[in-house]
Parts: sequence; C-alpha cells; structure tokens
Amino acid sequence: MSKILVINGSSRENGNTERLTSIMLENISHAHIHLRDYVIKPIIDKRHTVEGFSPVDDGYDQIIQSVLEHDILIFATPLYWYGMSGYMKNFIDRWSQSLRDKRFDFKKEMGMKKGFVVICGGDNPDMKGLPLIQQFQYIFNFVGLEYIGYIIGEGNAPDEVLQDERAIVQANHWNKFFKNL
Repeated sequence: MSKILVINGSSRENGNTERLTSIMLENISHAHIHLRDYVIKPIIDKRHTVEGFSPVDDGYDQIIQSVLEHDILIFATPLYWYGMSGYMKNFIDRWSQSLRDKRFDFKKEMGMKKGFVVICGGDNPDMKGLPLIQQFQYIFNFVGLEYIGYIIGEGNAPDEVLQDERAIVQANHWNKFFKNL
C-alpha cells in the first residue's frame, strides 16, 4: 500500500483546494502537511559558491523528512495570480538546497515517488491553471518525480468548488485510482 502525503499550499483553512483534495482522498489513508503552519524561509541561492548552502533554522527540513517517507506526493495549491501559492513556491524553491544536501540523494529519492497536482481557483481555472500544471510537470521531470495527473477545480469563495460538478466527478475518479494503488 502506497503512503500518500498531501502538501497543501493554501493560506486559507478549509479552503476549496483542501475541500477538493479531501473528496479525492475520502476513505484513503494519507498524511497532510499544511505549509502555512511552518516557517519556510526563502532560498538564498548559494548553488555556485564554494561553501554551498548554509543550514537554515526553519521548518523546511521537517517537511522534507516527511516527503522522503512517502511514495505519492499530492501538491495542492490554490491558483493565486495564475501561479502556485507563495507557500508552495518557497517550499519548492528550497529544493535547490536539498539537491546539494549530502545527507541524501534528493533526485534519487524523488525518482522513486509519484506526484499529483490539485488546483482550485476562480477566473476560468480550467484554462488559466494549465500553465501551472505544466510548471509542475517541468518541476517533477527535473527531479525525476513521476507525474500521474491533476485536477483543476473552480472555486473562489468558501466551498464554491462543491458547485463544480466536473471537478467532483474527477475527484471521485481519482479516489478509485488511489484506492487501487
């Protein structure tokens, strides 16, 4: 049985992204990380310096440890200004540090995992969220994370995504998929 981790980048508790993800994973064992509950400092790029990255005193290492313990990573983010949330962006930017961390082989570890994306937003997200899906595909490809799919839901005000019948049907479809893993 695969171990599933939801990495939620929403700043709103019980928002549309979280609601759609919950429908998709109903009655499926999984863990949650809400990035808003951690301090993740922005990356200070030291990729090309002799000393490399300096240790950072924040919650990033704790999150990465959890990521490394799971087989399926679900990246759930609202569509904020046609991109991922700032919480999610800071988290992924810090992967540059993990790529050079001598404690583990980040690309090798990520290459043994599968990735999925859940996005919710307003203003025609089915079309305007596609560049973000493509960005996640590029990110996954770079670290070797197998991309398995996505859902985009429409919802701006609380619980509005529940009115998006197409997204709910897709969430139920993916629920069956994840149950069979």
